Amino acid sequence: MTLPNAANQRLVIVSNRLPVVLSKGADGSWQSKPGSGGLVTALAPVLRSRGGLWIGWPGTVKEDEVELEPLLASATEDAGYTLVPVELTAEEQDKFYLGFSNEIIWPLFHDLQSFCRFEPSFWECYEDVNEAFAQVIAEQTRPDDYVWVQDYHLMNVAQELRKQEVERQTSFFLHIPFPPPDIFLKLPWRAQVLEGLLEYSLVGFQAHRDLQNFTLCVQALLKDARIQQDGEVVLVERGGRTTRLGFFPIGIDFNEFAEHAVSKEVADAAWSLREALPNRQLVLGVDRLDYTKGIPQRLEAFRQAVARHQDLHGKITFVQVVIPSRTDIREYADLKTEIERLVGEINGQFTTPGWVPIHYLFRSLDRTELLSYYRSSEIALVTPLKDGMNLVAKEYCASSIETGVLILSEFAGAAPQMEVGALLVNPYDVNGVADAIYQAWAMPEAERRTRLAALRQIVREQDIFWWVNSFLQSGGGRAG
Repeated sequence: MTLPNAANQRLVIVSNRLPVVLSKGADGSWQSKPGSGGLVTALAPVLRSRGGLWIGWPGTVKEDEVELEPLLASATEDAGYTLVPVELTAEEQDKFYLGFSNEIIWPLFHDLQSFCRFEPSFWECYEDVNEAFAQVIAEQTRPDDYVWVQDYHLMNVAQELRKQEVERQTSFFLHIPFPPPDIFLKLPWRAQVLEGLLEYSLVGFQAHRDLQNFTLCVQALLKDARIQQDGEVVLVERGGRTTRLGFFPIGIDFNEFAEHAVSKEVADAAWSLREALPNRQLVLGVDRLDYTKGIPQRLEAFRQAVARHQDLHGKITFVQVVIPSRTDIREYADLKTEIERLVGEINGQFTTPGWVPIHYLFRSLDRTELLSYYRSSEIALVTPLKDGMNLVAKEYCASSIETGVLILSEFAGAAPQMEVGALLVNPYDVNGVADAIYQAWAMPEAERRTRLAALRQIVREQDIFWWVNSFLQSGGGRAG
């Protein structure tokens, strides 16, 4: 894997959170452990080989008065790269992270503007925190470093560096969707966000639709911008600066999932699950508690499937796993209540002796348990209202050993890659999703195998390492 422009160029990753987990023990002391996940897995070897940095918020606030240096050093003592914290106050965490990032940008970019809270102080704090990140980058990096900024929390970092007259080669990747103009134009700070993103030398998106939406927003709002197509890359020239735009679908560590899925511990857990739910096909949903995931619509679709098809009774079980998230926020607490009401209604309507249609789990699963559900389930129901990518769909395909049918929302970023084998659905079309559930249940085994093989090939070839490599090799030129 090579970095752009220079063989010895150091890589600096900048993200909202550092790849560590800090926790406070019962005795009041703080402990740290390395984080996990695809991004860490993919980037750690690159950082190790280049002696790179990872800059981000450690997850604590200044009021905690935590001694961060020894904690971060111990978390990555064998990692071969350095963690650099950006400390925030409790107010900054509230207004920057919970406020602007997750009460404005998150719902707006997922086409759910009715959930937005356009509070002016959130934007002011967002600017301040991006400035603080830029200051740490300026202090900790060299002019020849390659600075790769991650996600919607930090869209203004390159602009803040420029204000500080600090020249760095900076690129940006957006992990969530970018909305079309009719949605994006509702943002009061729409021009500022676009101008901030165009300070990066390269801006990457998950899917072609996001690249197209961003380009249309630039055309609508920045009349002095010149846009031209160069193959799959879009070039935006404005004020003497050129920004490259491209799309780079993120993947997973296919081999890690596939190898763990065939391990004895996963096989044993999967066997136990099948013994508990015999003679039926399992339909699996795994989602973080979030209103973008379409869980209520999915439950209604399952209700319609079993109401319209008597032959499903006793022959299918829907396992919906919901990972707790932000239950202290009213919208999330209301969503949890609605999900539980629907599960109770549907089970009350259709349960018979020996058959409970829906099994509902509201908790996190460890890796072995999660993979045992992936491996045991004949059907995965992945129907977000909108997603940047959706890695659950890819994890399911990597973990399914022989047969498995993926029902996937056409509004997930993964849809263009996975249409070769998935049943694509409109998550708002309850009857259409119900039909897809029945189609998947009745699908012949030969077709299941063919579809899954095509999906596994895509996920294997376009994995997390392919994603990192394709982005870094795209270069982007030196900013400024």
